[in-house]
This record gives sequence, C-alpha cells and structure tokens, in this order.
Amino acid sequence: MAQRFDVLVTVDKSIASQQLLSARPLAVVVLRARTNRVGELARLIPALLRTLKDIDTGELREIGI
Repeated sequence: MAQRFDVLVTVDKSIASQQLLSARPLAVVVLRARTNRVGELARLIPALLRTLKDIDTGELREIGI
C-alpha cells in the first residue's frame, strides 16, 4: 500500500494502538465523527483537505467534530 499511497484516511479510532505507524512510509489521518455515515464524515472534508496539504510521512493526525 505504501508504494502507491502517501496518506491513509480511516475511521478506525484504535489504529494508533494497533499499528506501529511511525515505521510506515505513509501518513495516517483518522476521521472522528459521531457515526460513520457519509453525511457526518462529509462535514470533515474541509479540515481533511487542509491536513493533506501539510501532513508528513509517519505522522498521525485526528480530525473530529
């Protein structure tokens, strides 16, 4: 996956405790909303786009309501 993508966007809130992310050659963004429904997640898109501009490899960021 890391050969094809720079950033993993997920709703898995426990990914940081399950994976050694700093050793991976990509960045991770966790979307935190009340539900995983498209309408809830869509509200996070502006913040996600801002985050994608300056996130670094190996970094984890959480975006939430």
